[in-house]
Amino acid sequence: MKKLMREFYNRDTIVVAKELLGKYLVHISNGVERIGKIVEVEAYLGSHDRAAHSAKGLTNRTKVMFGAPGYAYIYMVYGMHYCMNVVTEQEGNGCAVLLRAIEPIKNITGKTQGPGLLCKALQLDKQLNAHDLLSNDLYIASFSPESMVIVKKSRIGVDYAGAWAKRLLRFYIKGNPFVSKL
Repeated sequence: MKKLMREFYNRDTIVVAKELLGKYLVHISNGVERIGKIVEVEAYLGSHDRAAHSAKGLTNRTKVMFGAPGYAYIYMVYGMHYCMNVVTEQEGNGCAVLLRAIEPIKNITGKTQGPGLLCKALQLDKQLNAHDLLSNDLYIASFSPESMVIVKKSRIGVDYAGAWAKRLLRFYIKGNPFVSKL
């Protein structure tokens, strides 16, 4: 496995989202290495994207989104589930990619279809918010390339965002049984 470098993340968010598919998310905690293959993501395109957290501007919660690319943006939803995003593009843009589902590869038990279940299975929580993804304990790595068909659909759970809710900004690997919703 080869860890992704900052340049990977410092590109157009839609390109990064699609290219994250098939990569390995690695979290090492208490001496246990947990690895999952990323199979579903959603792109959030900055402050003009009404579904993005950054649409409300720079806040304590969103400051990591407006920071340098290649950092984790981890937050709690519904008061009970954590979600992990990968910050993309140049500083100040407020762009990120939500990791929606992974295929378990190593030391993962439980369901992983959905952003909250993904974080629970990998033991990711708010303590890892703003964590550098070039670190040695939480990172994304490439593995041997595989051929895959990428499906584009609308994002899930963003009906409040008007026309942005219908944009085809959710991507997943066709036929993968770990995708959260078809």
